[in-house]
Amino acid sequence: MDTLAGRDESRGLALALAAYGTWGVFPLYFHLLDASGAVEIVAHRLVWTLLFCAVGLSVRRSWAGVRATAANARLTGTLFGAGVLVSLNWLIYVYAVISDHVVDAALGYFMNPLVTVVLALVVLRERLRVAQVAALALGLAAVVVIALGAGQVPWIGLGLALSFGLYSLAKNRVARRVAPLVGLGFETAALAPASLVFLIVLGLTGHGTFTALGPGYALLLAGSGVATAIPLLFFAAGAARLSLVTLALVQYITPTVQFAIGVLVFHERMPPARWAGFVLVWVALVVLTGDLVRRARRGR
Repeated sequence: MDTLAGRDESRGLALALAAYGTWGVFPLYFHLLDASGAVEIVAHRLVWTLLFCAVGLSVRRSWAGVRATAANARLTGTLFGAGVLVSLNWLIYVYAVISDHVVDAALGYFMNPLVTVVLALVVLRERLRVAQVAALALGLAAVVVIALGAGQVPWIGLGLALSFGLYSLAKNRVARRVAPLVGLGFETAALAPASLVFLIVLGLTGHGTFTALGPGYALLLAGSGVATAIPLLFFAAGAARLSLVTLALVQYITPTVQFAIGVLVFHERMPPARWAGFVLVWVALVVLTGDLVRRARRGR
């Protein structure tokens, strides 16, 4: 039994690493699509992801799950709300990538655990532990330091962290009641019809890029649906096999890889104030993760 459990956990870790690693290298993919602009890229991402989900549901013969979910108005509404939030997250993220703000995007995903703590306090009325208060204080100090150094609030990082935090909260409410592929289908269906109309209008008015830049570029745009769905499905399968502590540690792979790409590949500027802000965020995450590990050990 222990051997089987170990194998299951190892498989879960491999799936989680594949998911977070893929998300980490997303800047390299979306940077290839900068000719389209953030809105058009996200519109394509929604339409092609929905198509991918429809094909997957047909292959797996899972449309019964779609009908059952559609029959529950509250469940459908929550998934549509989650879809709007994740679409906003995608829009901010793609804008960050194509406007050379990958490091700011990495900051957002580093800050996401801190935003989750804030949402637990405000929405779920949970009481904060001393370590969580200390981590939040460090995170707030990081925002202030970066804002003072840059002369403006780091809205990309905050927007990504807040939108994904709210999305995660919405998903948490329904994750156990909806299969991952069904859930993703409903989320993308929230804005995919409007996105399709937008893309058709772009094409008819000669402002679209899908057919204007060659078949290779068109495949890249269409491939955004597969690139979106695959890591999400990897994550869902991996999370079911891993402890919360392991997931908390593995999640930092994505912003770490993004940060490295922003600095080493795209050569984005890292003035002293930004370095200081990132160091404060990293210390906050060490405090937060250490507290989580200690509580998990006590639980055992």
